[in-house]
Amino acid sequence: MPKRIIKKYFPDSDTIKKHKHLKVFGTLLHNPNLWHLNRRSFAGAIAVGLFIAFIPLPTQMVIAAAAAIALHVNLPISVATVWVTNPITAPPMFYAAYWVGALLMDIPPSAQDFEFSIDALVSTLGTSWQPFLLGCLVLGTVSAAAGYALARGVWRWIVVRKWSARQ
Repeated sequence: MPKRIIKKYFPDSDTIKKHKHLKVFGTLLHNPNLWHLNRRSFAGAIAVGLFIAFIPLPTQMVIAAAAAIALHVNLPISVATVWVTNPITAPPMFYAAYWVGALLMDIPPSAQDFEFSIDALVSTLGTSWQPFLLGCLVLGTVSAAAGYALARGVWRWIVVRKWSARQ
């Protein structure tokens, strides 16, 4: 089962409960549903993590933890999935979000050369924040739905394959 593989690589609940950034949630972390691992909680955690990954804020892990607590899905999986957005993948993901948002708003995507400075970033963001945030919402929703369906499907495929092998 995928459960054994996942549990092998993730820390136990006591280690995570004692983490300094998650102490904010207090006794909410004692809910056993946050640590239970089944097809539903795994797929829900993947969806939460992928949706939060498209939120352009530096506190994505805390937001993913709060969403996992609110939705009663696996906390470690949702927080780990947020790392889809990392320094290597963030620029193409956020450019794609801007491009999709501009396409949906019928605004021609800006093809200007980007200069890496605070002034250039502020001036560019002043004119393109609406398509960027719309694209983040759309791509976050689409990736969350696709991740949920794919995680459930792969989990079921692995379980069915193991059942078939037993017979």
